[in-house]
Amino acid sequence: MTIKKNLIAAVVATLAATSFTAATAADTLTVVSFGGAYGAAQKKHMIDPFTAKTGTKILFEDYSGGIAEIKSQVESGNVQWDVVDLEAIDLERACAEGLLEVIPRNILPKGDDGSTAANDFAPAALANECGVGNILWSVVYAYNTNNAGPQPSTIQDFFNTSKFPGKRALRKRPQVNLEWALLADGVAAKDVYQVLATPAGQERALRKLDTIKNDVVWFESWSQAPQLLNDGGVSMVQSANGRIYAAIKDDARPFKIVWSGHSYDLDVWSIVKGTKNKAKALEFVAFATGSKPLSGMPDVAYGPTRKSAAAYIDPAVLGDLPSAHLDKGFRADGIFWADYGEALGERFNEWLLK
Repeated sequence: MTIKKNLIAAVVATLAATSFTAATAADTLTVVSFGGAYGAAQKKHMIDPFTAKTGTKILFEDYSGGIAEIKSQVESGNVQWDVVDLEAIDLERACAEGLLEVIPRNILPKGDDGSTAANDFAPAALANECGVGNILWSVVYAYNTNNAGPQPSTIQDFFNTSKFPGKRALRKRPQVNLEWALLADGVAAKDVYQVLATPAGQERALRKLDTIKNDVVWFESWSQAPQLLNDGGVSMVQSANGRIYAAIKDDARPFKIVWSGHSYDLDVWSIVKGTKNKAKALEFVAFATGSKPLSGMPDVAYGPTRKSAAAYIDPAVLGDLPSAHLDKGFRADGIFWADYGEALGERFNEWLLK
């Protein structure tokens, strides 16, 4: 009898533990983004409010971008991430390779002004079924105004180490760097991807990068960009515009953004294929892309993707958003990088090793 009672007690305890584990997993979501000032803004306006509303515990982690980690998780069947902030330049490829869940548009709430999601979002924010746009942002370069000598103002200046000596810091990936090289070499912004699609154009871009290769400091994460400029190890740094804006606004750094040749694009919330928390992930994406949460992104000079969010934005910040400088830049082409990304990534890595 005692043995039977002990056996029953053990079974009950096991079932209770299993139920507890399942409930805990269901109430926990892993959300991955880019950290720094951007991540802080997302935590303030999206992560914490979602937790307060739903009681869901969110593990908010940082990564450096790209799709390699997502691909590894999906292909191994060991999916650890639920929701990921992806640069749209990577979205097309990740979706095409089956690494992301489709996000039904009917989960998206109306704007706070009553407009439907289809009418409220910028068309590009809903263009790919595997993502929902959350910001408009730009890759720019910046310099320290305390540096002696002439101050750069064009994308050509970034590549002119004679007139503007010093190290340059670039993110260690082909995207944007190859486009910038062609712009600096005289290719018009409207023709950049047409040229880059050819072997001759790719060689031309790498030859232009050769002219500054010995002066480049490579970095992996956008969060490193302001620190590299602040430490004085580089005279110019490539950066997401919001990182520099936050350094100027919050830390009083003597930095200046150069908008010439900036590459603007969207970031999106995407859901990793095979997540066990798909329902909760969809709930988070719907919440985080509402009018009010999106209106917090101008805290770091990133534009919201919903028109209805504008009602909450301080007009004083509008001139610092990428949308005020679109005429000086070019739209990053995610479809191009979906088609050419793997091959150009290999060629870029080979160039790095030369």
